[in-house]
Amino acid sequence: MKKSLLFMSLILSSSLMIAQQKMTPELLWKVERLSVKGLDKERSTIFIEVKTPNIKENNFDSKYYKMPITGGDLIEIKKDEVATADKNTSPDGKHKLFHKEVHIEDIKGTDIYKALEKSDVYIFSDLDIRHWDTWQDGSYNHLFYKKVGTDDDTGIDIMPNEPHHTPQRPFGGDEDYIWSPDSKHIYYVSKKLKGKAYATSTNTDIYKYNLESKTTENITEGNKGYDTNPAFSTEGALAWLQMKTEGYESDKNDIVVLNNGVKQNLTDRWDGTVNSFLWSTDGNTIYFTAPVDGTIQLFKVNYPGRKRIAPVVEQLSEGQFDVTSIISQKDNTLLVTRTDMNHAAELYSFNLKDKSFKELTTLNQKLYNGLDLPKVEKRYVTTTDGKKMLVWVILPPNFDATKKYPTLLYAQGGPQSALSQFYSFRWNFQLMASQGYIIVAPNRRGMPGHGVEWNEAISKDWGGQVMDDYLSAIDELAKEPYVDNDRLGAIGASYGGYSVFYLAGIHNKRFKTFISHDGVFDTRTMYGTTEELFFVNHDFGGPYWDKNNKTAQKVYQEFNPITKVSEWDTPILIIQGGKDFRVPIEQSLSAYQAAQLLGIKSKLVYFPEENHWVLKPQNALVWQHEFFKWLKETL
Repeated sequence: MKKSLLFMSLILSSSLMIAQQKMTPELLWKVERLSVKGLDKERSTIFIEVKTPNIKENNFDSKYYKMPITGGDLIEIKKDEVATADKNTSPDGKHKLFHKEVHIEDIKGTDIYKALEKSDVYIFSDLDIRHWDTWQDGSYNHLFYKKVGTDDDTGIDIMPNEPHHTPQRPFGGDEDYIWSPDSKHIYYVSKKLKGKAYATSTNTDIYKYNLESKTTENITEGNKGYDTNPAFSTEGALAWLQMKTEGYESDKNDIVVLNNGVKQNLTDRWDGTVNSFLWSTDGNTIYFTAPVDGTIQLFKVNYPGRKRIAPVVEQLSEGQFDVTSIISQKDNTLLVTRTDMNHAAELYSFNLKDKSFKELTTLNQKLYNGLDLPKVEKRYVTTTDGKKMLVWVILPPNFDATKKYPTLLYAQGGPQSALSQFYSFRWNFQLMASQGYIIVAPNRRGMPGHGVEWNEAISKDWGGQVMDDYLSAIDELAKEPYVDNDRLGAIGASYGGYSVFYLAGIHNKRFKTFISHDGVFDTRTMYGTTEELFFVNHDFGGPYWDKNNKTAQKVYQEFNPITKVSEWDTPILIIQGGKDFRVPIEQSLSAYQAAQLLGIKSKLVYFPEENHWVLKPQNALVWQHEFFKWLKETL
């Protein structure tokens, strides 16, 4: 009896110890990552890939599974079994679409000077010389089709000799091309511009290729902004996502439908922006995701067709989570993926009748069940101009309001990306809070999900109201007795890194430490070295040499962090990727050199082979250990 009681006591003690475990960098890099690969032809089975970090090999291991879309056991399959669900097969089953790189231009020395085969040189005479993390070498993504059953990958190039990309670089995939319902046409997305025009424009268009005549038609020629993600309804109507403004990458994204020559914008009167969409099975409705109030939710809009009915947008879901994708519809159920700040992506079904979710996969349930999770609170703060601003507050596990905690102001990048219930494997709030920090994450000016006006307010005003928004958030939370006002830090990447550099010159000794990752330090050299010039043209207002442009000059002078370096007086950690062409290395090197010469405690963490992100498992672990080591030393 005594032995039995002792045994039970040990089990209980062990359970409590497990339950009290907190998220660590090593545990975070054991989290399994789900991605949807496709559906079978009957749209009754879903195929998924599950990636697990392999720290030793510094890469990822993949396993593939299939599952009924209504839920059930995951059945492991081989990778080649996933190919049977390829959406790129024509509806009549005769042809298959695919893409590959094609050499179009001679740019490398070995292409121009054939005899000098050991030369290592690129020769340019126009812009578009590099993008994201890759130099332009004269090769382009091209779209091909071939007969089903053909083993080779030669096929027919529908863009012969064109110096243009489909899919789009750097992030485009097979969402950039589709078959027409009659299998006679291919619709694809491309930005058919060259050189300086390519670098300064967002004007992608949707093209229609005729297999019989081998001719191509631009069906969105009148729109000068982004046209992306074409998709047909079961009734043959074509929908796509459209931004109107050329050069504005974060413009309002609308759903446009073309049917029998009639074009309709279904969301132009709705004060929001669309992330992704899916046609209903009957073709009368479009379901979509969109940011709203610090989350990403499900919406729907009716498609009136020729009926004299106005399209009406309706929000379907609500809660403290992000719906990250809509995969399919089966009767009254949508299949989606969902995250929150404490949980990585899993598959869910959403009941369209009672608006309820059902979790279908639980890849990481065992890991999370063994953790004490942070508490995520939604707060609202009044800004200096009298607006209501949402602020996410993430409290450490086993939070005790009678204690004082070091607190981090998190500055989101983008600058116009949603600060929602995402689950990052680098800027992971669960991990940060589990190390004993309170995180204050404001939905400051420039965030989608709070109306178009709020989202647009940051453009050309990088150092203006948004900085007051940051300070309003941290000052309000600093009133709480559990916030240690002597241990405040500010952290962020990209525009968030810019925010850190800027706050370092204006914070009036609020903060004890800073961390900036791939941040903009000098707006002038940013304009001179970044590769997507349309972004800085829009957000900065134009080039730095235009002295008559007062709006732009304000960004290059008053809103330029480099002009405030003389006020720096606080330790700063600076992190930079060597292959980051979006915010090139000169930004961080200049900031680090300034901090060193000013005698400020500072550290540079440089990843030569990483881009704007840190993707390799071992590098990511170094990133996180350096991040928390710095905070331990300085906060």
